[in-house]
Amino acid sequence: MILLELYEREPEAYQDLSLDNTQPTKDQLRKTRLTLRQISKLRKMNDIRKIEFRDKLKDLRTQYAPPPAAPL
Repeated sequence: MILLELYEREPEAYQDLSLDNTQPTKDQLRKTRLTLRQISKLRKMNDIRKIEFRDKLKDLRTQYAPPPAAPL
């Protein structure tokens, strides 16, 4: 767990259980096919993860940056 996760709430709509069809039933023998809506949602979520990763790196760079040199 990341420390920032304790203070920040997770964004809404990361998982929609009503649209989740990953659990097969007894009569389903084949894998479910992804719909265009699901593919689009996955692409958007991947873009959001990339942005969040960049923001996290920016915060880490400022946190662990060497202190500025003192003027002589």
